[in-house]
This record gives sequence, C-alpha cells and structure tokens, in this order.
Amino acid sequence: MTGGGGVKIAIGWDVGGWNCDRNGKSRDALVVLNANGLLMGKPWRGNLRALLNEAISAGDFVRGMLDRCKVPPHPVHDEVVIAIDAPLAFPNALLSLLAGHTYQRQIGNSAANPYLYRFTERRLAEPSSTPLSVVKDMIGSQSTKAIHALRRFTPIQQATGVWHDGGALRIIETYPAACRRRFMDGGNSSVDGVAGHDDIVDAGLCAWVASTFMHSPAELEGPTDDAPPDEGWIWLPHDTRAGAA
Repeated sequence: MTGGGGVKIAIGWDVGGWNCDRNGKSRDALVVLNANGLLMGKPWRGNLRALLNEAISAGDFVRGMLDRCKVPPHPVHDEVVIAIDAPLAFPNALLSLLAGHTYQRQIGNSAANPYLYRFTERRLAEPSSTPLSVVKDMIGSQSTKAIHALRRFTPIQQATGVWHDGGALRIIETYPAACRRRFMDGGNSSVDGVAGHDDIVDAGLCAWVASTFMHSPAELEGPTDDAPPDEGWIWLPHDTRAGAA
C-alpha cells in the first residue's frame, strides 16, 4: 500500500481459527475507526480465510476488510494500522528447542516457562491472571492465521512489535483482556457504537489500540530494551491501577 494524500484508519481484528465459520462461539471480528476514533461502517463477524486466500496485496487485504465492514472505498490511504488480538510470534525458547539448538536448564512455574510464554507475555502475568499461551491454550489456529497475514502482507519488521508493508500499512498486536484490566474503574473499556458479541467488543478494543498507536503512541506501553525483537510485543495502555509498578 502506498501512502500520501489519503485518509487514516484504524482496524481492530479479533482473530478466529482457520475454520471458525464452524464455531458459533468464536469467529473473526473487525471494527474500523476513522482518524477521530469514531466508528466507520458496521462491525463485522465471520471468517477471513477466504480473504487471506484471495488477496494479492496489502491493499487488497485492507480493502477486503473495509468491504466487510461496509466502509466506502478510498482510493488512497495515508496510514492504516491493524491491531490484532492473537500472538504474532512463538516463544524463542520453544523454537530453539524444536530446531534442536538449545534447551532451558531450569524451568519455572507455568507463567515463567519460556517454552510456553514469550517475554512480553511473562511480563503481564499476575497472581490472578496469566495471558493465554499459544502453546497450551488452544489458540494455535488463531495465531498461525494472524502470523500468515503478517508475513504475507507486512513482511518488514519496522521495530520490535511493529511490522509494515513498505507503504501505508502497519500491524501490531494487542490483548483486549489485559486492556480491560489496565483501565482504571473500567473507563474507556469500550468504543462508542461497538456492542454485541464478545468478539465484536474485543475487536473494538483492538481498534482503539490501533488508533492510539497511530495518534498518541506515548499513551501505550512500548517495548522494553530487553524485549526480544523476534517475539514481538503486546501493545497496551499504561497500567494506571493502584499499586501498579
């Protein structure tokens, strides 16, 4: 996608499995916001597998998303950010283990296990809540679907946790459940006009993160210096809860 002289849009994608059209409880969901953070078109829920197979370019992929959300086409997009609710990488320790390179000498409890969780996920572990693991929590289908889109349409890593297509499109990862926990008193826990199935609501939060990343990135917690670039990063609002570090 080429930028310049167009519009800015933020897209939230809550990812369903490859065959989620057979699963009424969890499917792909999309929400699109304009440059002012307002809802464009209508939220959509279904399966994006056909689009992933048919799209030839990043532009095709974005247009397919907008078509599904009934957003009028724009000939040029100045900037598009897609925030995805699915792991965009696997743990480095696991990949090294499977490739026969190295293994971890000491393995801690589940939340500290580098085979099960990436660095960005281990940072988010709390006594009462641990992020889902792509290895043990049955989200491998969703993750491979998201990574497929990432590699196909935004193959260039701009920075830790940010990928782009060489033009107007960037993709990042977020985690709606953690967003909700970090919003003090539940504030900003939804997007105006976005309601209904949990998949839609989560896609709305993803779109909010995409919009914030585009316009006010300082409001999000960025990668730490010790974050492994290959493992990506979960972009979240800063933790404002009492007692948060």
